[in-house]
Amino acid sequence: MHPLWFIPISAVLVLASKGPLLIAMSKEGTGYDNHHPRSQQARLTGWGQRALAAHQNTIESFPISAACLLTGYTLGVSTDRLTILCAIFLACRLIYIYLYVADKALPRSLVWTLAYFTCLAMPLLGLI
Repeated sequence: MHPLWFIPISAVLVLASKGPLLIAMSKEGTGYDNHHPRSQQARLTGWGQRALAAHQNTIESFPISAACLLTGYTLGVSTDRLTILCAIFLACRLIYIYLYVADKALPRSLVWTLAYFTCLAMPLLGLI
């Protein structure tokens, strides 16, 4: 797979990360409030609050990861290397979402760190 596919796949991951959040919101007493979803999200506790945080972190990671990929690609990092790094990043992000919702703080932080350094490797490989 060409590494630039990573960008639309990561955009879909942002949507997918909202799945647990939607479930939490639908179970939050009055069902999903499409009129005031942010107010409803602010009332979430427990795993629902963690689902919101995981979703927000997924949104935050998207521009950084896309920029690192595009920079590495522009700097001539091989598509094979970029594809491997992208696959590792995506796997880490999926695991991260699960660990966040499941309240596994230490493994979540370790997976986040691995994903972050995987992103950093994309442009750095083009600079060395």
